[in-house]
Amino acid sequence: MKDISLNGRVGVIHLSNPPLNSINLQLRLDLVSKLEEANTSEAIDAIVLYGTEEMFSCGADIDEFFSGEAGRDPNLPMLVELLQNSSKPVVAAVGKQCMGGGLELALACHARVFRADAVISFPEIHLGLIPGAGGTQLLPRAVGLSKAVSMILGGRPCAVKSLEETQLVSRLSDNVLTDAIAFANQLAEGEPIVPIQDLKVDKVNSDLFLRWVSNTVRSQVRRSPSSPAAVTAIEASLGDYKKGLEVEKKLFWERMSSTESEALRYGFKAERECWKVPGLSVDKTNVPTIEKVGVVGAGTMGSGIAINFLSVGIPVVLLEQKQDALQRGIDTIHSHYEKLVAKSKLTDEQSKQCLNLLTPSLSYEDMRDVDLAIEAVFEDMSIKESVFRTLSETVRENAILASNTSTLDLNKIAQFCRHPERVVGLHFFSPANIMKLLEVVRADLTSDAVLSAAMKLAKRIKKTAVVSGVCDGFIGNRMINEYLRIAGLMVEAGASPWEIDSALEEWGMAMGPFRMMDLAGNDVGMAIRKRTYIEKPEVKFSSIPDRVCELGRLGQKSGKGWYQYVPGQRGGIPDDEIDRLIQDVRESNGVVARPFSKDDIIERCIYALVNEGARILEEGIALRASDIDVVYTHGYGFPASRGGPMHYANQKGLVVVKQKLEIFANETNGDANFWSPSKLISDLAQQGHHFDHVGGL
Repeated sequence: MKDISLNGRVGVIHLSNPPLNSINLQLRLDLVSKLEEANTSEAIDAIVLYGTEEMFSCGADIDEFFSGEAGRDPNLPMLVELLQNSSKPVVAAVGKQCMGGGLELALACHARVFRADAVISFPEIHLGLIPGAGGTQLLPRAVGLSKAVSMILGGRPCAVKSLEETQLVSRLSDNVLTDAIAFANQLAEGEPIVPIQDLKVDKVNSDLFLRWVSNTVRSQVRRSPSSPAAVTAIEASLGDYKKGLEVEKKLFWERMSSTESEALRYGFKAERECWKVPGLSVDKTNVPTIEKVGVVGAGTMGSGIAINFLSVGIPVVLLEQKQDALQRGIDTIHSHYEKLVAKSKLTDEQSKQCLNLLTPSLSYEDMRDVDLAIEAVFEDMSIKESVFRTLSETVRENAILASNTSTLDLNKIAQFCRHPERVVGLHFFSPANIMKLLEVVRADLTSDAVLSAAMKLAKRIKKTAVVSGVCDGFIGNRMINEYLRIAGLMVEAGASPWEIDSALEEWGMAMGPFRMMDLAGNDVGMAIRKRTYIEKPEVKFSSIPDRVCELGRLGQKSGKGWYQYVPGQRGGIPDDEIDRLIQDVRESNGVVARPFSKDDIIERCIYALVNEGARILEEGIALRASDIDVVYTHGYGFPASRGGPMHYANQKGLVVVKQKLEIFANETNGDANFWSPSKLISDLAQQGHHFDHVGGL
């Protein structure tokens, strides 16, 4: 932290912990020292607390939640109390952003001058926490109960301008520091102030309002496990301030020690770690710059991919073989932007700017000057070969060639090109313009510069990128194929598809395996299985999924799959035809159905992900266990409050996981080859370690 700078008789304390002014132990120690210095200095009559024009403070240093230093004295609540009890008035000069613990510091000051375009937030809810340094008590007093509930439970940024008439905002300014110093001088001269902690929350209809909020969050607790605690803490703000602080403190530490918050904090850190690629040797001057993109294939996936680039101002050539297919892609893209305009998420002018960057084409010649060409054609190697051979002969020699394949061998695809070192996998998840995850697949010959360019591009289009090596299905689909296979075998053994879906959805998965298959299209899974029958004949499958397809039940797109879909009715409904089919297969195979409890279902499906994930780690396909978890929480609907399959296994303990896998492997008519614990799980369990010891957090 910088020394106190004097401006007349105002002492300016600069929060300085670049780039985000996170409130770590050192900053807390420095702030205590500077407040004491300012309060005892005869040259200072008032104090201004200032970060930068862009960032006042992002709040607590998340890394300290892992190291244990977050609770060390002086902790954040102590700083809030010191500011409130300062013998000299303190004015917060708040730049463009202020969040979490930083907002609590601002609330503790005697007055606040905000930059006119400032945004503030309490994002703790996304980490399974609640504000823990007075935020739940001060914000309702400052902005009112309704707005405080919205901000704390939503965790979203809020424009300070919308709060201009509340007690939170002393002034809005285009010159924050100068105006804060001027305001501090006024306070020093005796202008009256009422500290926020001394204000009362308006109680009119408060009981009715909070009861409604409480009932609402109770139904959403799986998605937001800390919401009930937040409501209870906010409710305490209706009474005595100090008693409310005690309620908040108790609830905060309960949430801090919860498995859900631990998982969410882990996920937060995992998402930052996945960008780090060990051993990547890149001369920044050699990293290709991508300013124009070509997309081959204008279907649902290709159109969605194109939208990603158009939306950030990158021109796109969209290529198809036939005009009708191309027109469908154009219509899809136009429809996307029309919907955004209708929802006021874009202006008509912004929509036109995006669409003007699109060049529809029926000729590879229009791809000659692209910096990156991505194929998004049918998942068939012969089709991929044709596309890549043509691209390799057409585009500039230093252009990057990317495949959106979700399962095929990228090393083989690279060999179709003159410069295999310039080939990389960019596996988008459907719908490509919405899903946050991007698997960046590094083939054996992919250059470091190309990989670096792909990761840089992922950030530009606002994706979360995870690097994968080459294998069948890469990280995500290789694991999900085993998850779906095990679910199918359970159905043949005695469970029903709806029992399995219900158990996993209740546990927290966004969608059970059979609803997932219906959404993706059951013919897609069948194509993968047919290839596996040939390439890996030893893999055990139930015949039921293929029989479902043979009945023409392809999923939502055909109106029937594992479920029946009724127009106008959300979700599918169980169908007796599927029950009869399952029973026929069991009788043909001499299977006597046995019951599966919810725990049986969850353990088999989730531990299938874990065991296959461990093999992926063993083979070096994934760089770290946390990367696998990012793939699953961002791409497959795995509950973030459980951290991901590998983190969940860590929490359970790998000794326990290993024992369960051995039980499954020894079951009569089981799948011993698959269920035998991976060597990595066995080794880590024996050593008393977790997956985090393998290139982990």
